Amino acid sequence: MKTTRPTILTATLFLLTACATQSPTHVPKKDMGLLWVKHAADYEAITRQVYRNAEMALPGMIQDKSWTGLPGQTGAEDLPPAVILDVDETVITNVDFQIAFERPFANRKLEMWDREHTARPVPGVVEYVAAARAAGVTVFFLTNRPCEKYEDEDETCPQKQTTLESIREVGIAVEPEFLTLALERPEWTREKLVRRQVVGETHRILHVIGDDLGDFLPCAREKVVAPCDAPGTRASRREDLDTYANYWGNGWYILPNPMHGSWTSVR
Repeated sequence: MKTTRPTILTATLFLLTACATQSPTHVPKKDMGLLWVKHAADYEAITRQVYRNAEMALPGMIQDKSWTGLPGQTGAEDLPPAVILDVDETVITNVDFQIAFERPFANRKLEMWDREHTARPVPGVVEYVAAARAAGVTVFFLTNRPCEKYEDEDETCPQKQTTLESIREVGIAVEPEFLTLALERPEWTREKLVRRQVVGETHRILHVIGDDLGDFLPCAREKVVAPCDAPGTRASRREDLDTYANYWGNGWYILPNPMHGSWTSVR
């Protein structure tokens, strides 16, 4: 009877398959993505590059009144200019939290971490925001941190104050009206399209900056929430890359985030 022993190649393929199918909630907390964001000068070089390129593009887009970085926005020529920034991994880096917290993730774990630690900026963001404001551009912050009431606290949305304080800690002044959270209003779901459109009602959007396709594209997430009627998939997200090809690096600026995001759940 013939017996076979697994070759090195077979064993390697088995391990790679196991890693590829592993649930994100079971990824070792000190994986290479976390270590890269934490320690690699390459990561900081990329974030500085993204923000510098965005800053350099501002004057021309301010001057060109026909320009908008919000697909579908019309009649915005006379509106004041604005930019929209995500918060986590765009303004604030949470790599230390990602390394330290005990899985699975829960929104309150991040909330408590932020209350106990001083926030650190994503390299390049403070300078970009200062340049935008100096040029007369309003800066809006859209985060999917949800408004949630905790049973042991009186505030109905304690996350808003925590997030405001974190943004201020990195060196960016911000008032409550320029920060929106998911569920802050009933119609403000984790689908950011709705809140981008709200900003677009009063401002001409020059830039959108984030670390997740959902910061830019509609219906990019696995979970279906209004106004989406179908989940985002790997295939649909790649199709959207081409649909909105003219925006990447031209009004839309995406930062690297190998740690978490909508990409971990789509299929």
